[in-house]
Amino acid sequence: MTTSAPEPDCLFCSIVEGKIPAEIVARSENVVAFADINPQAPVHVLVVPTEHHGEVAQLAAARPEVLAELVALAEQVAGEQADGQFRLVFNSGPQAGQSVFHVHGHVLGGTSLGGRFA
Repeated sequence: MTTSAPEPDCLFCSIVEGKIPAEIVARSENVVAFADINPQAPVHVLVVPTEHHGEVAQLAAARPEVLAELVALAEQVAGEQADGQFRLVFNSGPQAGQSVFHVHGHVLGGTSLGGRFA
């Protein structure tokens, strides 16, 4: 689903709106970055658009400039927390591991990831 309005039952929309607390690490005009509550690497930050879009391909089609802003904020976070070396992962669909259906990129770093998360 692609919408610009917040979805009332969406966890990440609620975080973006400040209704659910999160450790916000960075913010830009259209993107928010916050610490993952179940980190899989020493640096594990989620970057999400402030608008609700279900998955990354929908965001790319509807608002490519926001996807570019998301990637830029991910790079900024990695520069601040992971010496600029990072992996940016998007899961699209339940079989790919997506559990919250608001597009989000996982910024992973802070260690040698090697074959992990490949």
